[in-house]
Amino acid sequence: MPAGLIPSPLTVILGLTAALVLLAGCAAVIDAQATRREARWEAANPPAGRFVTVEGHQIHLREMGQPAGSAPDLVLIHGANGNLRDFTFDLTDRLKDDYRIIALDRPGLGWSDSWGTADGDPRVQARILRRAVAGLGVRQPIVLGHSYGGAVAMAWALEAPQDTAALVIVSGATYPWEGALGLWYRINAGPLGSAARHLLSALVPETAARITFRSVFDPHPLPDGYVDHFGAGLSMRRSSQANNTRQVNALNGFLRQMQPGYADLSLPIELVHGEQDTIVGLDIHSARLESEVASARLERLPDAGHMPHHSHPDTVVAAVARARDRAGLR
Repeated sequence: MPAGLIPSPLTVILGLTAALVLLAGCAAVIDAQATRREARWEAANPPAGRFVTVEGHQIHLREMGQPAGSAPDLVLIHGANGNLRDFTFDLTDRLKDDYRIIALDRPGLGWSDSWGTADGDPRVQARILRRAVAGLGVRQPIVLGHSYGGAVAMAWALEAPQDTAALVIVSGATYPWEGALGLWYRINAGPLGSAARHLLSALVPETAARITFRSVFDPHPLPDGYVDHFGAGLSMRRSSQANNTRQVNALNGFLRQMQPGYADLSLPIELVHGEQDTIVGLDIHSARLESEVASARLERLPDAGHMPHHSHPDTVVAAVARARDRAGLR
């Protein structure tokens, strides 16, 4: 499953320290420090696109590439603890000549508002994002989802199959899995969750994010400049951590509800998944999807981890092109 922002050794320290902080009565000091750091992170990483109103809330998105109506619409949905900047680091530049691109911040992450507990359901997220792009005139897009975004992309097709041209699922979390999530998610589900998030925002050095990103990109190196472009501080905010952990903790249950509907999908589905992915296992997710959905085609990458859109971008670009051609888009 998608990893948290904090490496596992730090999660233990955070959990223990959270209890000590509460006992020591330092909550006000921690809160003030977290507020100062969050303001600095937001100032350093302002919205990169524009906002549209959906159901009384704001969704942040960025349009790139070709003008509306001149090329196929391509919607990009990021993974856990992410934001649309993950795609604008490199991938969108490789796609902008052939598509009208709309990259979005998922509800509760990046600069998009949260819908509260409702947006723990990928189907609700898909509905929200679909309405966001519909206001831009998007009809029958190719929908690309990475990691958790793969679940939202699948939900998009399940909820609106006639209005979805094709899917591209990159390292997608699409099936229920056995076993527990990592310690960070378990801490956040318990009584120490709020204190742990305060500690993260107030005290954890930003270099800790770099350590975690290295593990997410493994076995490939972390690209130079990626962490700064991504805006890791946005993901370290208390609200973002709360929304992300709530969504990830709820995902398995919703995938159990979604999975029976997959076999009825007939639209083109292109899957790209690294065999070295230790966060979202290929055999649990993409291989099973290929075996159960006749229109799904899987490209296995023997040397890739969880981030093939960075380590193997040409492969992902080619998958988008195949989805476009299979859907008959020009």
